[in-house]
Amino acid sequence: MDRLARRLDPFVLAKMAATRLPAVSLAIVKDGDVIYRRGYGMRDWHEGLAATPATLYSIGSVTKSFTCLAIMQLQEQGLLSVDDPISKYLDFPHRPGGEEVRIRHFMSHTSGIPALGFAEHVLRQAVRPRPALLSVGSPEDMLGFMDQAGDWAHAKPGERWFYLNEGYVLLGAVIAKTSGIGYEEYIRRHVTGPLGMDRTFFRRRDVEADPDAAVPSFFDREGHYRAADYCYGKITAEGGLISSVDDMAKYIQMYLAGGVNHAGERIIGAASLLEMQQPRVATPPEYYPPLSGEPAGEAADRHPSWYGYGLQVAQLGRHRVVGHGGSVFVATAEMAFIPEEQLGVMVLANASGYPCAQTAQYALAAAMGHDPEELPFVVAERRLEELEGTYETYKGTVTVSVKRRGSFLIAETQNPHTPVSTVLIPERVTDDGALFWTLSGVNRLPVEFIRSGDRVEMIQERYKLRRVGR
Repeated sequence: MDRLARRLDPFVLAKMAATRLPAVSLAIVKDGDVIYRRGYGMRDWHEGLAATPATLYSIGSVTKSFTCLAIMQLQEQGLLSVDDPISKYLDFPHRPGGEEVRIRHFMSHTSGIPALGFAEHVLRQAVRPRPALLSVGSPEDMLGFMDQAGDWAHAKPGERWFYLNEGYVLLGAVIAKTSGIGYEEYIRRHVTGPLGMDRTFFRRRDVEADPDAAVPSFFDREGHYRAADYCYGKITAEGGLISSVDDMAKYIQMYLAGGVNHAGERIIGAASLLEMQQPRVATPPEYYPPLSGEPAGEAADRHPSWYGYGLQVAQLGRHRVVGHGGSVFVATAEMAFIPEEQLGVMVLANASGYPCAQTAQYALAAAMGHDPEELPFVVAERRLEELEGTYETYKGTVTVSVKRRGSFLIAETQNPHTPVSTVLIPERVTDDGALFWTLSGVNRLPVEFIRSGDRVEMIQERYKLRRVGR
């Protein structure tokens, strides 16, 4: 087992088990070569078929980078400009704050229109059908769906980031109109085809004819594994591609090579790729130091992520990471690369579980020879998990169960008649102890953890509790 395998395999398998992910595939590229490729778990749980690096999964919103790449190609050909108003190509009536929404605003999610929930509705419908069915089968349907959304605009174009899947549906229509061919055909002819991505598809017939496709899946409320389906044709330019980490490695290598494919043919100009990677707007999350300390590198402004054109730009320590994530609920994805290191990774999974973005960061750190166990999210998870367990007061008169749920702890009083669950929000977490807070009515209530060797104690209001089991 090589160094990367020793680092990655235990981490990935442990997180899959903890979050019930059936399958994960992962590929790492470095200096133009694939240096690691691996499938983990079962791509088909019921048939017992193992995942491979060639296994097909939905890449979800990583598709947005393909859409923006196509826009930039068309701009290079003089067929459009990212500064063009959408209304030049489509019957788009909205002018948030009295200003035109331009192509670049949809590309960067800065149209000023908040998410309208179309894609979320369609994806949930595929997992758990509901009586109300929103059927949008064409860009014209999408324009009809958005027709009364003018008063939902919350900012002028360019002012604020609102992730808008609907905008990417319309970008797909702009690509079709300016190129003279359908969006999916354009991507095949001008992106996936020239890159040799021969097993990257939009259509059900292509995926179902492939011998190595993962079954999209989820666990229901009773904890039972359920096979699901993709929203073929209903999700397109905003998140409809299905691919493998082997194929996506070729796509990442094109970015790292400045727009050139494996045969030395130029797919897109290097300047256009740099434009896609230019940070345009800060995304809402801000770094939260109490869990793992102050961020390293250039993230001192507490913004861990910025959005460009179909790509996000983030910090991994002192490194600039470019990429995009994707989720269609029954499959998840993350593409990430570090241009300065000529290093990239693709992670795909056939369910929602441990975040692919964090697996990708772990893989990048390991590939650079860094200790991935010191990544902020790994430190935070470890510190929170070390506080989990069953706590009791003097002689076991009161029992409280403490479990990690994401970035919080949940303290549940073990009373079968009146169980009480309390969310604990971290204020300070170190290797020696932690301070959390919760609310009691309108009052802020501190909850303290004290560690001394193997002993862990919790101070919660009037009680002192000692951990008696994990």
